[in-house]
Amino acid sequence: MTGTFNSSLLLSGTTFAYFGAALAYLFLLVFKKEFFGRAGTAITLATVIVHLGAIIWRWVESYQLGFGHAPFSNLFESLIFFSWTIAVVYLIIERVYKHQSIGAFVLPLAFLAMAYAGLQPKEIRPLLPALKSNWLIAHVITCFIGYAGFALAAGLGLMYLLKTAGGSTGDKPGLLPSPRVLDNLIYQNVVIGFLLLSAGIITGAIWADQAWGTYWSWDPKETWSLITWFVYAAILHARMVRGWQGKRIAVLAIVGFGCVLFTYFGVNFLLSGLHSYATGK
Repeated sequence: MTGTFNSSLLLSGTTFAYFGAALAYLFLLVFKKEFFGRAGTAITLATVIVHLGAIIWRWVESYQLGFGHAPFSNLFESLIFFSWTIAVVYLIIERVYKHQSIGAFVLPLAFLAMAYAGLQPKEIRPLLPALKSNWLIAHVITCFIGYAGFALAAGLGLMYLLKTAGGSTGDKPGLLPSPRVLDNLIYQNVVIGFLLLSAGIITGAIWADQAWGTYWSWDPKETWSLITWFVYAAILHARMVRGWQGKRIAVLAIVGFGCVLFTYFGVNFLLSGLHSYATGK
């Protein structure tokens, strides 16, 4: 997209804004001043709004170019949406639980997603024939909100491990939430992520049937999505049936997110298949 100013430039600005928000939350932990927490929340909220506007702008730009499709068709576009969902889910959790310190472990993920997106090709291109379906939007939205839930669970898992490393069980205002709160939040985010990943796999299967005439083709991305689904199913089984909690669940949440990252990135670069368009090449 040519011009002096476009959605890609605005998205570049949001990258630095997420970095600023992450720093503000980090300063909250270091200096224990409520001002930094309020600043982090204000920056995050403003950035989420601008970020959404940039996504919509890119959608409009595609129509101006004559392509007219949702901005979810390549790695750059999926990364900017992934970053946005992480920030939105975080704001909801902060609003409900009143723990701004969580932002120090979550906003860096939004920043890193945007920073990596900045390294990808940004051109708006016509959709491949296989992508021309309304199921594309449903599939991407459900998968990436689910991924955001898993990202938060991993960040919370890291918080739990740091919180309990020194044997602390307190819940000081402005610092890390108590282990009990963190444990519940990890579980809740895994549940949300699991349900939405399940919906993403289902919508993806319907989309695949329309595009390729089969619901499941054992494409590498499909296979690893199923592996990731089983990993989180095992985590939920361990929690609900075996009664696992605390450090075990925290570690599993981090391991599970590793599977998500491999499904998202590793499959694209290491394996070839029907989803190779996701690299944006």
